[in-house]
Amino acid sequence: MELKRISMKSGALVCLLSGTVAAQTWTLPQPRAVKDAGPRTYRFVVDHTVTDTRGNVVQRQRVSAEYTRGLPGPDGMWKNVTVAESNGPAELTAPGQKREFMEGFRYRVGPGRLDETMKPDFFKGFPPTAVFERNLVWDTGMLEMFGQEQFAHLKLNVPYRLMSSEEVHMPGVGTFQNRDVYLTWTGRSQRNGTECALIEYRAFFNPLEIANGGMTLTGRSHYWGGIWVSLATRQIEYATLYEDVLGELKLGQDSPRPVSVFRTGIFEPFPGPR
Repeated sequence: MELKRISMKSGALVCLLSGTVAAQTWTLPQPRAVKDAGPRTYRFVVDHTVTDTRGNVVQRQRVSAEYTRGLPGPDGMWKNVTVAESNGPAELTAPGQKREFMEGFRYRVGPGRLDETMKPDFFKGFPPTAVFERNLVWDTGMLEMFGQEQFAHLKLNVPYRLMSSEEVHMPGVGTFQNRDVYLTWTGRSQRNGTECALIEYRAFFNPLEIANGGMTLTGRSHYWGGIWVSLATRQIEYATLYEDVLGELKLGQDSPRPVSVFRTGIFEPFPGPR
């Protein structure tokens, strides 16, 4: 019995020491900017599922694109942007239609640059109805801001309130109000053979109003996801995006009807790890 008690105490001591070491070493590198050692390309695929309030699928859309950052400038650039659509519950099978107006679309990226994408003339040359294509730019800027620019504020497992009740005016689309955006550094992981910090983000009960191409949508959005960020370079190695929109949709002179839109997105290096 005495040996058993000693063994248990020794095991507890080992666990305690291990926990102490982990607590001392699990810190985010400070300060450090993103290391762009030349161009790096990502694939961003976002699926939109439109349903009624009972979950019956009305329409599906898939937006697929390639985004390159680390270009001279420093710039980011889009190419091979396609949008596929289908009506009803059937899965998407046909290839998407290419959006030529986004081929080679290039602009400055980096800290503080997301605000520039909200200027009225930023998307000049885009068709008025190109909402999905604008979202690619905004979603990517959001992932980079959440994942790469907040290391100084993050402590392990402690939620950080990044913003509260901030209204965003989206040119050509409408308005979106972020309510209580929280980031939480939840641990360390590996992606593409790289040690990463896993940062989770969430923002619930966000009012939105969209008016575009004879369509209006008034409702609310919940969005959340995870971002794997390299500890060595602060490059994003993988990211997820989920958004649940519930609101009233009005087409032309028709009466408003309830609608639900669920978005899922995957952002990852393309064609693979570098």
